[in-house]
Amino acid sequence: MKHLNVKNLVTAAVCLALCLVLPFLTGQIPQIGGALSPMHIPVLLAGFLCGPWWAMAAGLIAPLLRHVLFHTPPLLTAVAMCFELGTYGLVSGLLYRLLPRRNSSIYLSLIAAMLAGRVVWGVVRVLLTGVSGEAFTWEMFLAGAFIKAVPGIIVHIALIPLLVMALERAGFFGRDTASAH
Repeated sequence: MKHLNVKNLVTAAVCLALCLVLPFLTGQIPQIGGALSPMHIPVLLAGFLCGPWWAMAAGLIAPLLRHVLFHTPPLLTAVAMCFELGTYGLVSGLLYRLLPRRNSSIYLSLIAAMLAGRVVWGVVRVLLTGVSGEAFTWEMFLAGAFIKAVPGIIVHIALIPLLVMALERAGFFGRDTASAH
C-alpha cells in the first residue's frame, strides 16, 4: 500500500510538471494553445493513472502554480481553470474506477469528465463576474467551452484513451492499483 501511494504521488507530480511545461509548446501562438488545451491532457491522464484524489489535487494546483511561476494564465482565468481541471481529474478517476473494465469505459470516463469540467468552468466564470466586472454570457460559455475547444476535444479523445490503453498493456498501472489513495 505504501509503495502504491508513493507511485501515485510521483505520477501526480509528473502530471503536474507536464501541466507547467506543455503550454510552452503552444505558447508562441495563444490561439493554438487555447484550442488544444495542453494543460488538460496531464490532468485527465492523472485521473486514469493515479486516481481521482491525486488527479483532482494536480488539477486544482496546476493553473495557479503556472500563474505564479509564469504569470500565465491570467489570475481569474487560472481560478476558473483550477475548478475545471480539478473536476476533470476527479470525474475521470472516479468513473474509470466505477465502470466495467472495457475500453469503452475509458472513453465514457473521459467524455463525462470533459463535460463536467466545462460546466464547472462555466459556473465559476459566472461567479467570478462579480469580481471581474465582466459579463459572462451563454454565448461566451458555448464559445469557450465547446466551439473554440473543438480541436482540443478531438486531440484529447484521440490521444488520452490510446495512452491509457498502452500504459495498461505495459503494466504501468491497472484499475485496482490506481484506485488507492
